[in-house]
Amino acid sequence: MLSTLVSAFAGLVLVATSGGPSDEMFEALRRAPEGPTAEQLEADVSAALRESGSATADILLERAMVAQTMQDFDLSREFLDRAIAVEPDFAEAWFQRAMLFIVDEAYDQAILDLNEALTHEPRHFNAWLMLGNVFEQLGQNREAVEAYREVLAIHPNHERARTQVRRLEPLVFGRAI
Repeated sequence: MLSTLVSAFAGLVLVATSGGPSDEMFEALRRAPEGPTAEQLEADVSAALRESGSATADILLERAMVAQTMQDFDLSREFLDRAIAVEPDFAEAWFQRAMLFIVDEAYDQAILDLNEALTHEPRHFNAWLMLGNVFEQLGQNREAVEAYREVLAIHPNHERARTQVRRLEPLVFGRAI
């Protein structure tokens, strides 16, 4: 009995410290009907992506995001660099740093950081969305469509990705006759 309780407790501790959204959260998002349910699940997944399992990395991310809202992008980048150093697998830290590179129009570095975010969390739909945006900025519409389709595979109700696919597909693949 005691070993069963210890095993159950160990599993709870592992879940509590691992951070990030669960497979079940992503599955619920994928299956959600359009509307408030999908919007709430999107918000829940996005919030979970901001949890690394490392209190230090999470605080650094919070501070980076506060610095961003205050338009202090250099300070934000410093916090994100530190969060990545503390927790190199923290997809959201890579994603947020990529956003700063996009603001600076440093698209090559943004692509590297977005790819790193997607290496650590391939279902990070916002990273796919931003990758599509960067590809569009670079005139690579085929790659942009592919990135937006990845968003829709994870989050079928993502209106912005749906709009971008509808807009770009005729440009990339032509119109059906």
